Amino acid sequence: MSDTAANPETSTPLSEVERVVDTFVAPSKTFNDILRSSSWWLPWLLGALVPLGFSVAIQQKVGWDKTYSNILRQSSQTQQDRIAQLPPDQQARQKAIAASFTKYVVWASPVLGLLFAAIAAGVLLMTLNFGLGGRATFGQMFAVWMYATLPWLISGILGIVVLFAGLDADAFNLKNPVGTNIGYYLPADLPQWLIAFGTSLDILTIWVLVLLTIGCAIVARTKLASTAIAVVGWWVLITLVKVGVAAIS
Repeated sequence: MSDTAANPETSTPLSEVERVVDTFVAPSKTFNDILRSSSWWLPWLLGALVPLGFSVAIQQKVGWDKTYSNILRQSSQTQQDRIAQLPPDQQARQKAIAASFTKYVVWASPVLGLLFAAIAAGVLLMTLNFGLGGRATFGQMFAVWMYATLPWLISGILGIVVLFAGLDADAFNLKNPVGTNIGYYLPADLPQWLIAFGTSLDILTIWVLVLLTIGCAIVARTKLASTAIAVVGWWVLITLVKVGVAAIS
């Protein structure tokens, strides 16, 4: 396993701030340091502050009713027709409920992010330990996930910037707020499955996949190539499910 890059004994202990910085400039240092300590409070704090800031920007610059109206307008024709067939009072009530649900989900994203991180860490732990003979612990894998997904915060930061810079409220799409993926630039009248596939081809997600591969290989002491196949394999499976659901709807 010479290509795992795990060598905590010769590494200088890092502070939490250094870990975050090194995730972007020298990721192997951060993930090697997780072998020493599986602390993850700073990436979680950043992962809470950015979504909360994004929520404030949405509430002030777009509003939750408008946010949901945009989601509905940009959704499949089947879903739009289902709402349109309801009596006016039921349409208004359902839209109000959906707008409130959207608001609470976005505001709760820091907590929901922890739940998703736990699930993802568990899946990767089982894949690497049982599938590839790795030796990671759940705490280490959880920390890897928290640091490796830091590039996704760039999307939230960009979203805050464009909203306060004066983005047209009619153009705001909560499901795909900034143009870091191909789906953002596709015409809305294309098939939903094609837009879903284009949305999955995201530069920040590719960055996260690279970081996950490096981090998982280090903490699990598995070969980099095998780890990459496992990590990318899960992404491909999730993408196929996403595209399939969009095609069915």
